[in-house]
Amino acid sequence: MDDGLEAIRRRRLEELQRQQTQVDERDQMAELEAQKQSVMRQILTPEARERLNRLKMTKQGLVEQIESQLIALSQSGRVQGMIDDAQLKKLLSKAIPKKRDIQITRR
Repeated sequence: MDDGLEAIRRRRLEELQRQQTQVDERDQMAELEAQKQSVMRQILTPEARERLNRLKMTKQGLVEQIESQLIALSQSGRVQGMIDDAQLKKLLSKAIPKKRDIQITRR
């Protein structure tokens, strides 16, 4: 009977440790996201941030890639001033792959 009780305690302890690890990971991710948003506020104008937020709804992977590039540029000192909406549009147009037109001809 003591072995069963000990096994239950051990399982419960393992479960609590797993839950704590998950909470810690979520806290770290939230902190990283807050830091990223802080940097984005420093390097993007409000209009450019708004554009990125709207685009994030449809193309989240692309926006994350652009944000990473912008943060890297900022940290390396290659961003002069704030990036406005027009500059962001240029960056996005380079990052979004061109669509190919497919034409089918019938004979």
